[in-house]
Amino acid sequence: MITRFAPSPTGPLHLGHAWAAMVADDLGKMLLRIEDIDQSRARPEWEAAIYDDLHWMGLDWPTPVMRQSDRLTSYTAALDRLWDAGALYRCTCNRRDIQTAASAPQENAPLLGPDGIVYPGTCRGASRTGPRPDGMALRLDADAVPNLSWTERGNPRSMSADTFVRSIGDIVIARREMGTSYHLAVTIDDAAQGIDLVTRGEDLAEATPIHVALQRLLDLPTPTYHHHDLVRDADGRRLAKRDDARSIASYRSSGWLAGDLIAHLRRSRIAP
Repeated sequence: MITRFAPSPTGPLHLGHAWAAMVADDLGKMLLRIEDIDQSRARPEWEAAIYDDLHWMGLDWPTPVMRQSDRLTSYTAALDRLWDAGALYRCTCNRRDIQTAASAPQENAPLLGPDGIVYPGTCRGASRTGPRPDGMALRLDADAVPNLSWTERGNPRSMSADTFVRSIGDIVIARREMGTSYHLAVTIDDAAQGIDLVTRGEDLAEATPIHVALQRLLDLPTPTYHHHDLVRDADGRRLAKRDDARSIASYRSSGWLAGDLIAHLRRSRIAP
């Protein structure tokens, strides 16, 4: 199986990243991908630190490493195909607009999906004719999504088209400031790298139907998915990049040996 570890160079790798890389390496031939589409936050020094930390752990990968900032033409081609198929529309809403529109028709809190509030469809009537617009947010018309199926940890999973519309809705496929989105980029890149087993944290499991939908619409293969458990602190909170005290570099500098840290993660998944 071909797997991948795909960190963003926007801060130090923490123990959760270490565990994700270990799972990918355990379950297949691990490829490394640098997810740096957010150029406002990506830094060369953080990318260099990724390589240093992974090598310290004893991990290796084929080169050259794929970097998303080098692949914008691939994302543009996918957007053009979706636009030409009528599956996208432009959106001018900001977060406050969405909150207001989603909350207005009902007393209860708006339905939450993988990307936050399920979009209420404010801009659905926008024109979809002519060339695809640049410099604007583009949303996927959920009505274009067929019934979906995929495999998770050897078990079949499915989502009906109606469920996708209700629980996920018209998600953003291209962000104004990036020209793409995480969902589109990761789907295109997994196919380009021949990834047939996607390993990632269980916190990303809700995004899987979005990626499977894009695979269907773009005639891309659907890999098998494995969403692993997360590394947490002693209070049960999952680690985040803002938690620099749990960074791999901090354990290295405090004298931990790679083998001891790896053994601890395999044993408990609790940050020491």
